[in-house]
Formats: sequence, structure tokens, C-alpha cells
Amino acid sequence: MKPTLLILAAGIGSRYGGIKQLDQFGPNGETIIDYSLYDAIRSGFGKVVFIVREEIKDSAEAIFAPKLKGKIDFDFAIQGVQSYVPEDLGTVDRVKPWGTGHATLCAWPKTETPFAVINADDFYGHDAFATMAEFLTNDTNDKQHAMIGYELKRTLSENGTVSRGICVERADHNLESVVERTKIFEEDGKIYFEENDIKTELAPETPVSMNFWGFKPGMFPITKDLFETYARENINTPKAEFYIPTVMTHIIKNGMGDCRVFRIASDWFGVTYPEDKPTVQASLSALHETGVYPEKLW
Repeated sequence: MKPTLLILAAGIGSRYGGIKQLDQFGPNGETIIDYSLYDAIRSGFGKVVFIVREEIKDSAEAIFAPKLKGKIDFDFAIQGVQSYVPEDLGTVDRVKPWGTGHATLCAWPKTETPFAVINADDFYGHDAFATMAEFLTNDTNDKQHAMIGYELKRTLSENGTVSRGICVERADHNLESVVERTKIFEEDGKIYFEENDIKTELAPETPVSMNFWGFKPGMFPITKDLFETYARENINTPKAEFYIPTVMTHIIKNGMGDCRVFRIASDWFGVTYPEDKPTVQASLSALHETGVYPEKLW
């Protein structure tokens, strides 16, 4: 069966100041998701699942359903703050979604094949989708997962700090570890992350996860067990987030599987701050003008 693409589109976008998943960036009003969809279809994905909050589902469906009808199967999964929270914990007092690992779990009922997971507000490029689609289609080891790795220097924002999954790769090109660093920035020509008021320098070529993962379906029950434990431990922490790297680290360290790192040399770009929008718009326009994408995607 063809692989499925899960799109993480339930974030609130507090730093961006709006629903950036649905904002227009392309020369014809395209969202960033439009480019991911276009690349996924031509790379051989067979289904798309949008993971959204209940309050934006209708808007997302109105935008994307007419474009996808007849081209690829699609569905919507709701990430609610109560989803997969153990019943004995009662009602959760939080507004912010539980994070990317939890969002992925919410798509379990809609996902029957090997699948990829991406952010809605990141542009990954065709090579990333083609590489992942080939892996998910042809690799039959149900314990072998994968990720797309980008060079850190290609993923920064000029407008503020960014969060990245910092990766350590083994000699066999499988992932040894990935740690989410939530405050990365460039200063005086060098790249640092800051934690507890301590700055640590990072090499520009350090491979980072931009949340483009490839999983076999056996990942879901592992994620469910981990999230239930996480929810119990963080039920009174309204900003706590359960990340995909937490799941992958658990799988690796407990001998439950491996994660192949596919390094991509192309540039990544995305939107974290409102000031990022003009840069993204210019980059997308250039890709149309040079023929990487047609004049109109749909």
C-alpha cells in the first residue's frame, strides 16, 4: 500500500500571532501546506491526514478538499486536549495542544499504512518527500523508522530564536539520539542554544530534525503508552508538550527499533514569526519563476 502523510496543523501559533497553517504565502495565495501536498502526491503518497483542532477543521476542509478531490485520499483527525488522556485524570485544564507526539497519536484511527509526519508550516522540498516515500514504500522492516535531516545553518530565523531537534548520528546512519532544543540562535557568526542561562555552541552542519519523520504503524501503541504516563506526570503543567523525539528516543534506547537519518542538502524554510513571512513569500516566488513548481499548483 502507498504510504500516508500526516500533517501537524493543530498548533496555535502564539509567536506568529495567527493561524499560520492556513495563511497565504505563494504567488497565487498558496499555503505552505499546498507545496507539501503537491510534492507528496508526485512522490507517491496515497493518503493525507490533516491533524487539526476542532475549531479550524471546517476552514481547513474548505481550503484543501476541493484541491485534493480526485487526486489523493484525505481525511481529518482532531487533536483535542482530552484525546488519549486517561479517563481517571478527569478534565484537563489547558488550552495549548499536548505537542507533536500527541498529535501523531490522534491520527492513529485514520492511519493503516507506513506513514510520514510533517509540520504544516514548514517547506521541505520535493527531495525530502521523494526520499521518504521510497523508504516507506520499500522498507519492510517494521522496526525501522526514518527521519529527514537538515543542516542546522539552513534552518535558522533572522527574527528570533527557534526550536530544533539536535541529532547525533551513528556510523550506520541510524539515529543515536535527538534532543529538542527550544532556544537556538545565531550570534556573531556562530550558532548557540541556550538553556538555564548557559550558551552552548553548535556546529553549523549539525543535523537537525525539522519534524519530517517516517514511521511504521507499530509506533502507535508505543506512543500511546508513553503519552499516558506523560499525561499523568504533567496533568497540572498546562504548557507541557509531548514531542515526537521523546517517542523516538524511547524506541532507540530500549532496543525497540532504529531510525535511519536521510540527510537532505536543500534549504528548509518556514514561519515562526510574522517577520518571516516576506522571506518565505520571496523564496516560493523564486521557485515558481525558476520552474521548480508550475505557475499554478492546482
